[in-house]
Amino acid sequence: MSDNASVRIPSGAKFRTEHGFAAIKDGMKQRDQSEERPEPGRKPQWLRAQIPGGGRFEAVKRNVNEHRLSTVCAESHCPNMGECWSNGTATIMLMGSVCTRACRFCAVDTGNPRGWLDVEEPANTAKSVELMGLRYVVLTSVDRDDLADGGAAHYAACIRAIKENTPEVVVEALTPD
Repeated sequence: MSDNASVRIPSGAKFRTEHGFAAIKDGMKQRDQSEERPEPGRKPQWLRAQIPGGGRFEAVKRNVNEHRLSTVCAESHCPNMGECWSNGTATIMLMGSVCTRACRFCAVDTGNPRGWLDVEEPANTAKSVELMGLRYVVLTSVDRDDLADGGAAHYAACIRAIKENTPEVVVEALTPD
């Protein structure tokens, strides 16, 4: 889970993760500030998302934070996070919050975790799925080119832990290439 909430790191800036490796915030390098950019216009009403909040939202947020999980919702700055979390759903992002690639369309932090994996993530993911009372969970992950198997064994361990803990839960696995 990205712990950048305590210190605001500007998008595109290099920083050290809590595990000691370097990453680029939001996965993109800083733009030249001298570039003239047009002022954004007002968004249409149908496109505006409500400010996240409410009991169910707070419960999902607390659960994700306590179990030190990353979610696509938070890491990619999804505008629908409030809606999903308020309905008790979240897409869990395995293998940390730092990707080894720097896709221009993605807002996930980019860096080289040098093989670091949270060994407690399978158990924490399973417990989190149980606490959220899910019948269906979507798992995805960052790309981990720093791992020999791309993280496949860790991904499988997370799925096994969920199925051992809550066998009735359907797991959708959105695996990286």
